[in-house]
Amino acid sequence: MKANAGTRAAAAVMALTFLAAGLLAFCRPREKDRFVKVFFPDGRAVMAELAVTDAERARGLMFREKIQADQGMLFVFEAEGLYPFWMKNTLVPLDILWLGRDRRIVHIAADVPPCEADPCPSYGPDIPALFVLELKAGESRARGLKPGDRLEFVL
Repeated sequence: MKANAGTRAAAAVMALTFLAAGLLAFCRPREKDRFVKVFFPDGRAVMAELAVTDAERARGLMFREKIQADQGMLFVFEAEGLYPFWMKNTLVPLDILWLGRDRRIVHIAADVPPCEADPCPSYGPDIPALFVLELKAGESRARGLKPGDRLEFVL
């Protein structure tokens, strides 16, 4: 049986539609790719949301009404540098940990309160960092974290 031009064109359009849908699904970041498990020296871990783009890093944990003890946000920068953080529009107190390229903690700002009025204070180390991990306030103390401790995660 010979297919006519209309049937062949319809089949080609259908095949291209399936191909395009498959490529879009493949190229779109999967939800699980937005999170990474961060392990502490004691073996416990948190599931950290990744902030890797400028927009994600700028928004951070703003407007979140709560954060659980097993949650966090890991900011990933392209190069080591001095990255001060502030708490504008952040509704919950946080612990902020700066990590060097070797994933060792270089600085901890513990129990950082939400910003009450402009200008908001900035927090950060005088030592370059490549990563910043935000946790629920009190978690760095509860986990016994200190500068020099190495955190483990796979990006």
